[in-house]
Amino acid sequence: MNRVVYRELRVNRNLMPVALLLACLAVAAQRMVYAETGRADAWLRYAVLQERATSLPNRVAVVGNSVIVKTAGSELVRALEGRPGKRVPTQSIPAADAFVLGTWKDIHPLFPELKPVRIPSGDGFWLKTVRRKKTKYWLIIGANDRGVLYGMFSLLSRIARQQDVNTLDDSQTPSAPIRWVSQWDNLDGSIERGYAGRSIFFDNGQVRGDLTRVGDYARLLASVGINGCAINNVNADPRVLSADFLPQLVRIAEAFRSWGVKLAVSVDMSSPMAVGGLKTFDPLDPDVAAWWHETAAAIYQRIPDFGGFVVKADSEGRSGPSQYGRTATDAANVIARALAPHHGVLLYRAFVYNHHLDWRDPKADRARAAYDYFHPLDSKFESNVIIQIKYGPIDFQVREPASPLFGAMPNMNQAIEVQVTQEYTGQQRHLVFLAPMWKEILDFDMHVSGTTPVKRIVSGETWHRPLGGYNAVVNVGLDENWLAHPLAMANLYGYGRLAWNPDLSANEIAGEWTRLTFGNKPQVIQTISKMLLSSWHIYESYTGPLGAGTLTDILGSHYGPGIESSERNGWGQWHRADEHGMGMDRTIATGTGYIGQYSPEVQKIYEPLETCPDELLLFMHHVPYTYVLHSGKTVIQHIYDSHYEGAEQTAELVTQWQTLHGQIDDERYDDVLKRLEYQAGHAIVWRDTVVNWFFKASGIPDAKRRVGHP
Repeated sequence: MNRVVYRELRVNRNLMPVALLLACLAVAAQRMVYAETGRADAWLRYAVLQERATSLPNRVAVVGNSVIVKTAGSELVRALEGRPGKRVPTQSIPAADAFVLGTWKDIHPLFPELKPVRIPSGDGFWLKTVRRKKTKYWLIIGANDRGVLYGMFSLLSRIARQQDVNTLDDSQTPSAPIRWVSQWDNLDGSIERGYAGRSIFFDNGQVRGDLTRVGDYARLLASVGINGCAINNVNADPRVLSADFLPQLVRIAEAFRSWGVKLAVSVDMSSPMAVGGLKTFDPLDPDVAAWWHETAAAIYQRIPDFGGFVVKADSEGRSGPSQYGRTATDAANVIARALAPHHGVLLYRAFVYNHHLDWRDPKADRARAAYDYFHPLDSKFESNVIIQIKYGPIDFQVREPASPLFGAMPNMNQAIEVQVTQEYTGQQRHLVFLAPMWKEILDFDMHVSGTTPVKRIVSGETWHRPLGGYNAVVNVGLDENWLAHPLAMANLYGYGRLAWNPDLSANEIAGEWTRLTFGNKPQVIQTISKMLLSSWHIYESYTGPLGAGTLTDILGSHYGPGIESSERNGWGQWHRADEHGMGMDRTIATGTGYIGQYSPEVQKIYEPLETCPDELLLFMHHVPYTYVLHSGKTVIQHIYDSHYEGAEQTAELVTQWQTLHGQIDDERYDDVLKRLEYQAGHAIVWRDTVVNWFFKASGIPDAKRRVGHP
């Protein structure tokens, strides 16, 4: 095993107080291609760093006493420990090349020649190389403690991806202050919509005794700039706020703290009754307000860096303010006021809709719900409330338009909610890289205040809101690969990178992740990146056509084809398919009026049939099967062709992966190959189920004579 020797150095008190961590680095064992180690490390394997050159220093100096900054120094040592080194004399700043880490306030007195013009804000960092005579320093400067940690991970990423780091002057600030993930973990250890084993947090009604895995998860989150994690299901068990559960939350917060990840929890609105013993949870009742204040104060007394709460209310049977004739404003504000003295935030989900809609009513439309409910409440929330809006108006479908609510609340902090766990997109049994889909939403221009893409709205830039950002449902589990499918980890990495910088392209993210996870061989990078970038469109092709949704089983597993499961029930995920045609009429002229929730400029895109994009046609319009698309195909022929093409392209993913045999370790190669072969078979099941259903419904034959002629 590699040994790393640390020395705490004596400090020259004429300088600013500084603790220096100096590392002696040993030779690493050579990594063999046929054996995979450290799968739990995901993209933080560091094998490439240990192969890297001798041009980088073997000394690491940490300035300051912050736990997070010390963690950054230790992680840098861990990453570089395979390179040869030697002991160095105990002095304030090494008189030899070194990495130096610290916040600006601690670093600047030691390097007064630095000018503050490059100092970032918030959780940002500055990577800067400095020369003093023959000595060179790689400075990792944070605007705060977390910034140091993020800067360190950014530097390691560059080294691992074989970028030149000999001359650095790069300053970065994250796009938004809220960069969270949510786990839908239950206290019994199960995970709702979790596909990678049991909870890393809970088991048998308690927090797990061994939280090593939780610390490892926080390390992964920190490496891509995630600064908060809500650990329990949004369908929350009220017991998470009970006094006897608080010491267990403290343990999780401690596992998170050194990685700069704030603990958050999802809460149930009925908690004042369920665990507080009150006779009501009416948000306007003074006793209820007092209970929330006392509960928040108790949490912050034990967890001073607690992040806040996530709330799901009045949706899918959850408790909510409507039970007392109150609004989301009343419910959110009573909790937000309890959090405010402690600088906590409340993320209130806009996922509020009636799941008992009358399917016979042509004007009923679940897609309208978030806008109709929350738009009138704009400006009525406390300043520490953030409205958390799903990227689309339905429910994490393979293709949805950007929610119109993003453009409807200029006086509110907003966060976009996406889903890393692939609830409707293959459940990590299918390869679906979601960054391209998220990019389309984030880049979509809502046209509400000049050029206003969604990414500028949720960052707070458009309307100068102080809070806002991102929350993703991730649902890692005890599976060694975290998300079961090794390639599914590209989604967690991609989410973190987009939350930090939504201007990155999906292509850049795919390349980064592939290099960090599988190495820098050109064939490996090219092949895996190509597979990732094509996978969303491939999955869409053999599941849900033209914006109709995934046509999956919505009443049960949310997995596999179930075309009729979304029809003739109250859930509102209808596609209105019958013998004449399909699609939801959401037009202003004849339909539900959903399109009218957008700005006039966006209405001009979606309202006329001639301008509506093919990929969202059936989301916005009901058309006959013979309607001709912009592609020149009829709707029915597109359904036939896309499903056959999608199945063929899925089989090609297997072939592409097989070209990497011998290029990566056998363990991951075999694991991914089995999953891709399964996906290729399941794509055929999808294809045949869908095309045969629509052939029977429409009575229109396939022009290529495939349907009905296996």
